[in-house]
This record gives sequence, structure tokens and C-alpha cells, in this order.
Amino acid sequence: MTTSLTQHVTPIDAKAEVVGAFFLGRLPVLVLGNGEVLLAEIGAETRIKVHEDGAILTAASDGKRVLTGGDDGKVCAVDASGKIEALAQEKGWIDALAARANDGALAWSSGKTVRARDAKGEIKTLQAPSSVRGLAWFPKGYRLAIAHYGGASLWFPNVQGQPEPLNWKGSHLDVTVTPDARFVVTSMQEAALHGWRLSDKNDMRMSGYPAKTRSFAWSHDGQWLATSGADGCIVWPFAGKDGPMGKAPRECGVRSNALVSAVAFHPGALVVAMGYDDGWIVLVRLTDAAEILVRSTEEGGDAISALAFDSTGGRLAFGARGGAAGVLDFPQA
Repeated sequence: MTTSLTQHVTPIDAKAEVVGAFFLGRLPVLVLGNGEVLLAEIGAETRIKVHEDGAILTAASDGKRVLTGGDDGKVCAVDASGKIEALAQEKGWIDALAARANDGALAWSSGKTVRARDAKGEIKTLQAPSSVRGLAWFPKGYRLAIAHYGGASLWFPNVQGQPEPLNWKGSHLDVTVTPDARFVVTSMQEAALHGWRLSDKNDMRMSGYPAKTRSFAWSHDGQWLATSGADGCIVWPFAGKDGPMGKAPRECGVRSNALVSAVAFHPGALVVAMGYDDGWIVLVRLTDAAEILVRSTEEGGDAISALAFDSTGGRLAFGARGGAAGVLDFPQA
């Protein structure tokens, strides 16, 4: 069995912190903290200055475009040809972005202000209870999950009235929704997750992390949630009506001297890619815990800040906080 794929990785010098990694078709796209977007086709990299006077703080993709939000208050879109489209201008920083592939819906936040933009370009606005740190679209229906201090809110932008509250004390950071829309999960400032089952608002505390979780990934079948923030990838089971309630998570890719900083699930197999805060990247197959090394750093490296598979699972792009990056092309069987 192959235990290393390091020879199939092409390194890329991104020259700035990698905020996000995405694919537009087979094209790897790296979003950089210095305001640039790097169209990272091997041997034909193209740098695009998207935010002329600011840093990029957050990024998302709807599969056709990569969306960026900066400390200049701008929300922009970049396509595979390098065309830039300015979508919004806020007075404050863009704190969070969420994009959805099936209809191109986009949402962003700046302070307490949340805006949702539908496929026709119509924008609706909500004032949240406090500053918003995380946004996530529901897989179906025009509905948005919003993370903030004191819990989360569920908002239908096209429906009059107040959002539906999901209460839990503390500061909630990122948010994600199960692919079957039955559960909402947030990461918290206190290095824990919190979840709600939407059918009855029953909630669950998912604790034990040594560091904050800042990276989520769902398996292709929607039954597993991979998370960062521990010395291995913590994977929570969501099969069955109770999801992870009363169940222990799985832990894989455990290393004694590093924490997982980024995770990504393969789009068609129960294989999770995990990047560590020392620059390592490992693939783990959930069915038997088999591990394959993708990247190692003998003398220590910068934390992996972004991971992404393409839609076929044939390529994996990654980036680190110090500007190191690369693309793994899986060998053909």
C-alpha cells in the first residue's frame, strides 16, 4: 500500500498567507491575505490584485467564482479567467462570507450587519444581536445560519419577521449546517462546539478540544463532520436521528507534537485530508484509519491554513500561513 504521496506534490510559493483554497473546475485558486488571488495552474500561475488597498480576511466559492471579503469593506468575485467583479462596499471589515453552489446565493457580514444576495442580485439586510463571526447557507431553501455572541440565528431573508434564535451563552465563531439540514453546529471561543437538532431544539455540547475549531468539513454522505483544533482530526458521527448525541467522536491522524489546523473531506470517499500547525498534511481513510503522507516539514513549518479537493477528488490544493502552498495530483490507478 502507498504510504506517501509527497512525490506527487508540486510546491507553489504563494508569497503571502493563504486565506483560502478552492477549485474552479480543475483550476486551483489560492486566496491570499495580501489582497491577491492566485490562479495557481502549475507552470502558469497568475496573480490578481483584487483588493488594491486592503487585506483579504475571508473567502468562499460557489464553484463558478471565488468570493473575497477584505478589511477595505469590499466583497469581490473572481472567475477562472481572472475577471474581477465588485459586489459590495461596507464601511467596516468583512468578517464572514458564505456562498452556495446550486443557485449562487451569497451572504456577508460586517459587524452586526448581515446581507444576503440572491441569484438575481437582490440584497436583504439583517441587524444581528451582536457582531457576526460565521455564516452558512442551508443546503435547500433560501435560509441562512448566523453565528454570534449568545448562540446562532436562522434567517429567511425573503420572509418578514425576526430570525429564529438558537440560544447558548458564549461567543460563537464559525457555523455549519448538516447536508440534510437537521443540525446546526457552531465553534466557540472557549474551544468547544455546540450543536442544535432543529426538529426539537435539543442542543448538545461537544467539548474536549485543546484549541479553537476553525475548520469544518462534511463527508460526501453527510454522516461525518471533521473538525480541527486537536492533536488529531476529531470526526463526529451524524448518522441516525440523534446525530452525535450520546456518542463519542472518532479521532484520527493523531500526532503528539502538533495540532490539526485545517481539514477537508474527499468528495466521493470517506477520506479526510488534515493539515497541521507544523505544515504537515496527511490523508486518513475512515474505514480502516490507514494514513498516507502528503507533506512533511523536517525542520518545522507554518500552519496549514487552507485545504481543498477538486470536485472529482483528483487534486488537492493547500496553503500555509507563511505563504507555502502546493497542489497534489493523485496518481492514476
